[in-house]
This record gives sequence, structure tokens and C-alpha cells, in this order.
Amino acid sequence: MSGTATEPLVGRTAAELSSAVREGRVNPLDVVEAHLERIAALDGSVRAFQVVRPDGVREEALALSSRADLSRLPLAGVPVSIKDNLDMAGYPTRNGTLASPEEPAASDDELVRRLRLAGAVPLGKTTVPELCLWPFTETAAFGATRNPWNLDRTPGGSSGGAAASVAAAMAPLALGADGGGSIRIPASCCGLVGIKPGPGVVPAAAGQSTWVGMSENGPLGTTVADVALMLDVLAGTETYRTVEPPDRQLRIAASVASPAVGVKVHPDVKRCFDGTIAALRGAGHTVVAGDPPYRPTDSVPFLHRAFVGGAEVADGMRFEALERRTRSWVRNGRWLRRNRPPSQASADALRRRFQDWLGEGGYDLLLTPTLATPPLRIGAYQGKSLWPTIIGLTRFMPFAPLMNVLGFPAMSVPAGQTSDGLPVGVQLAAPRGGESLLLSVALLLQTIQPWQRLAPLDEDQR
Repeated sequence: MSGTATEPLVGRTAAELSSAVREGRVNPLDVVEAHLERIAALDGSVRAFQVVRPDGVREEALALSSRADLSRLPLAGVPVSIKDNLDMAGYPTRNGTLASPEEPAASDDELVRRLRLAGAVPLGKTTVPELCLWPFTETAAFGATRNPWNLDRTPGGSSGGAAASVAAAMAPLALGADGGGSIRIPASCCGLVGIKPGPGVVPAAAGQSTWVGMSENGPLGTTVADVALMLDVLAGTETYRTVEPPDRQLRIAASVASPAVGVKVHPDVKRCFDGTIAALRGAGHTVVAGDPPYRPTDSVPFLHRAFVGGAEVADGMRFEALERRTRSWVRNGRWLRRNRPPSQASADALRRRFQDWLGEGGYDLLLTPTLATPPLRIGAYQGKSLWPTIIGLTRFMPFAPLMNVLGFPAMSVPAGQTSDGLPVGVQLAAPRGGESLLLSVALLLQTIQPWQRLAPLDEDQR
């Protein structure tokens, strides 16, 4: 690993790096140089970054060294990657498309500003699918981002570049966004921890669509402690970083039943899921088979909002420069926005049904697989039109989107690997306000079934 003679710097957790910087054992410039070297060595194969800013990174690291408050900064000297749907001063926000404006952003998004104030150093912006629509990160304009665990597989999406940058040890932490699983899906694909907070915890990006209230910003990292710390910074709180395992017995509903009719869970995913149940029971918690009150029409409110959200993202872009499949999405969304805008009542009714089910069952949280299958192969949906893509992807990602409509906080936690070494995640979800509980259970899982934090990239994969 790159670093100094006494302090290896690449592959360390954010908590370890920030502690070393605060205590003066390493300086921020050494930290960012080591990560820039890692990016230079690996990103030609992985393609996690849309843009890397080496000169700006070095200048910020030097300036950070002289900050009077360095010893108090929670993310002192920690390199982070920023999803390319958020503004970072001096760089265009491309949203995975050449249809977007080329003009650089005049200022940082509030979340980027908060990260910098906390001592983090943004390395650059990470890749996304066009308009952040898909659970794979492949575009006609910028190519395919690959999973560091297996370069023939997707890292997920839409925060695919963000997850790949962390799994490949190019950054200890990444800022993502999740409108239908876009943090949790890549976290599962890349063996990471990722949390979608509930509404109002982390500020929405200024000037960006929230997908009719479904999208939330949040962190991806390799440990629960790192993710909890970054969530605190993003939220402007000191609530989550003191995470501890649960101090009481929990009652957990566990289900592999799919919200989408006819979807079956892959045997390797089921094996990892069952292992998580056994681990939680072994730790003294009550885990019962409890299928949520799904209905065949539950996907409608999500798709309705997602179509309209995609149309909102496309506002101000050159429609003719979008990919054919994306243009179909945007046409549908514009028609719905104009003629049948989404109803808040439908989301409220859905949320009441699930809250009542949790309450009546006495459940503290819900445990599901994050994904129904292992990560997709690169190019699995290349050239397919809109509806075949949407219907096909239902077999891959049936569990995540509903939590966005419900507004429930949800996170993906590593749960093992497939028979051929691909990561598998489980999803934890709780009613609004349950972020601390989710982090607590995730920390317990990290303690009792620890995971391999980083992808085993070797020379023949680079």
C-alpha cells in the first residue's frame, strides 16, 4: 500500500486516517498523494471517476495542514469522492450525459461544503448512468464503470462510480444519492455499507430533482463507523458517530418475499440472507419470518415518481443528445407531470399500511436481501429499449425502491459472497427516525460476521 514508512495510507478507514492527521502522525498531502497514485494505477480499468482534480486536491491538502482547527475536524484529511449529480465548484455536473450543460458549477453544493468544512478533501466526481436512472453505470457518452471485485460485473448504480471508488481503495468514503436504491444497490454489489436516510436528515441538493421526494443523499464506506461519521457531517449533527450495538433484544421481521410478482431470490443470496438471520439470532435477537403487506400495485407509485423525477432532471438539457432509452423515459415523465402528477395521498396510504404492519407485529425493523441476484454482467442491458429494461431489472432489484416511496431509512450491509466471490448485501429498513437503530444493528453484524472491506484487486485485473 502507498504511504509513509510507518503509516500505510491507502486502504485505511476514514476514522483511522482522520485520527492520524489530527494527531500529526501523517500530513494531509501524504494522504491525498497516496490516493491519487491509487487512482492513477487502477481507474483506467475501473473507471470510477468522471473527473479527478489532482492540482486542486494538493492545494486543499496543503491549506488544510495550516487550519487552526485541524485537531478538531472529524474528517481531517480524508479523501472523498463526490457523485456527479452534485455540484462541485469549478466542474460541470454531467449527470452521466453529454446532454447536460458543460459550464462549471459556480459553487459547491451544501453537502460538498459541509464535507470540506469537516476536513475532507474531494478527490473528484464519480460516474453515474445517464440521468442517474439505472442500477448499472454504463453510458454511451462515458463508457462502463466496472466492479472492482470482478471487472466483468457492474458496480451497480446509480452511485456506481462512488461505490467502485471505495471498494477499490481509491477513496475511503463516497457521497452518493438514492432515489430508488442508488446507494444500497452499489453498496451490495461492491461489498460496502451504504445508508439512505429518511426525509429531512440530510439536505437535498440545491437545484436538483428529489424525484418527487423519494431521493436522499448519503454515504458509502467500508465500515459502519465511517458511514455513521460521514452521515453526521452531512446531517450537521453529532448523533450517529457514537454508534453502539443494540442494548436490548430486538424483534426483526425477515423476508425474501419480493414486492414484485414472480421474482425469485438467487440461491447464493438466500444462503447469505439465512446466515445473517442465524447471526442475529445467535446474538440474542428475535428474528421471525414476516412477509410485508405487499400488493401487486405497489410499484406504481414508485414508477410514477421515478418517471416524473427523470423528466425533472432532464429539464434544461438537450433532449436530442440523450440516449434513445432515456428519451423514452423522459417523454413518459413529461406526459405524467403534465397530465397526472403524482399524488402525495398514494404515498401516505402506502406508508400507513407498512407502519401499521410493523406496529401490529411488534417489529423494530425489516430485514430483506438488498438485491435478488448477484451483480449484473457489464452490458446486460445494452441496446435494450425502455420497458424491456425496466421489466428485466425488476428481477434484479425488487426490494430497494419501495423504501424510497415509504420514506423509510434503509441501508445495505455486507452479508457474504457468492460461490464465485461476488459480494452480497442485506437490507435493513425501519420507520422514519430509525437511522440510529439501523446503524446499531449494522455494527452488530460487522462485529459478529466481519466482512472483507476492500476488493482483492490484483495485477491481472488492472
